[in-house]
Amino acid sequence: MAASDIEKTCNRAMDKVIGFFKEELRGVRTGRASPGLVEHLKIEVPSYGSTMELRELAAISAPEPALLLVKPFDPGVISDIEKGIQSSDIGITPVCDGKTIRLPIPALSGERRNQMIQQVRKMAEAQKIALRNVRRDTNKIIDAAKKDSTLSEDEAADLKDSVQKSIKRHETTVDELTSAKTKEIESN
Repeated sequence: MAASDIEKTCNRAMDKVIGFFKEELRGVRTGRASPGLVEHLKIEVPSYGSTMELRELAAISAPEPALLLVKPFDPGVISDIEKGIQSSDIGITPVCDGKTIRLPIPALSGERRNQMIQQVRKMAEAQKIALRNVRRDTNKIIDAAKKDSTLSEDEAADLKDSVQKSIKRHETTVDELTSAKTKEIESN
């Protein structure tokens, strides 16, 4: 594998980690209603014989700053959706009127804010570990290419430096996203 291909593969993998982290952060509650908070909840639907994400089963909207509205595409699964939301760990009690489910978003207490901030920091650390794993795997590929004489000593050293700069850049992005989400949790 050429040096440029190794570097592109590494950067692509690191970008995937950042993309996953951004999606994960969308599901963290901040006190403001956001469809991203519940759209990825896994709902067990016995009538369909499978587990599906909420966004596949219903339209989710935020008509008010402290309210989410869930309108199932199939009214027959409304009770399954309600049970799935109740059993999740998002801390919101659904209110069902037979056709729609209302999710009132309560204000966060100081203790709950601290828990959410700790959760965000744990998620960030997990993504940094994933980035380090990408670096480790890439360095193994570089070492193997150097051993097979497809990369020279200088090319391998330059490539390892490039990978190190890339991980620093991506870790900085994780830190910035974590800081922004923390501020968002504290301010709402």
